[in-house]
Amino acid sequence: MTGPTELGEFLRIRRSGLQPEDVGLQNYGVRRVPGLRREELAMLAGVSITYYTRLEQGLSSNASESVLEAITRALQLNEAERSHLMDLAKPTRTKRRSGSKPDKARAGTLRLIESMSSMPAVVLGRRSEVLAWNSLGHKLVGSHLDFESPHCPADRPNMTRMLFLDAHTRELYASWCEEATRAVSSLRLLAGRFDDDLDLISLVGELTVKSAEFAKLWAKHPVENCMSGLKYFQHPSVGSMELDFEVLISPDESGHRILMYTAEPDSPSAAALQLLQATAA
Repeated sequence: MTGPTELGEFLRIRRSGLQPEDVGLQNYGVRRVPGLRREELAMLAGVSITYYTRLEQGLSSNASESVLEAITRALQLNEAERSHLMDLAKPTRTKRRSGSKPDKARAGTLRLIESMSSMPAVVLGRRSEVLAWNSLGHKLVGSHLDFESPHCPADRPNMTRMLFLDAHTRELYASWCEEATRAVSSLRLLAGRFDDDLDLISLVGELTVKSAEFAKLWAKHPVENCMSGLKYFQHPSVGSMELDFEVLISPDESGHRILMYTAEPDSPSAAALQLLQATAA
């Protein structure tokens, strides 16, 4: 899922998104293809056109960190995109990891989210699979599913799969297109970081085949480290809600995350969340 081909695709897409005037260059005449030319990007990065072309064509897999940093500056990448570029440029691994041993949330994490009685919380694995949720988290994002489903690997929900393939989840998000872009951007970042995860590769393949919308977004190679923001819900039980979300990442290598939602105090969304809490109780 990563490697020279993915690296080249990422570089081409980001190069095509920059115009000469964006980087202080004079634009002469009509261009056959949008964006910067390879020679312009190579000049800005201070590398030879031959070397840069080899990177885009997947013919060079050992770019130095200094070269990658120069390309990062030339492409005006943000920190998430820079991190993704570094992941894509690392040597291809030969060992592939599968989920032969089902993942599960730690006992301490379960106690933590259970103590958040007034805050929806969901524990996610590295592939956005739901490892656990508290009662309010379940009512918010998975009320049509069995509360115990995260504890059975065969039935475990996956937030990204649900977003694209589950009609109930699609109707839950009032700004579905924004949510879909955010989900694909996060998955792209994870795919570069965990390029040896066979289950993650399988998920991307499944969604690419089953959802034309996912395939279109994936091809654009969006990258974003979505740690906080605002989500717009149209919940079937309590109606419209605007909820802030925060993500806490486990400090180990598990890739586990806790997704938490809050509402602005004394707002209509806070009232709706309290009503949802009452139904959860």
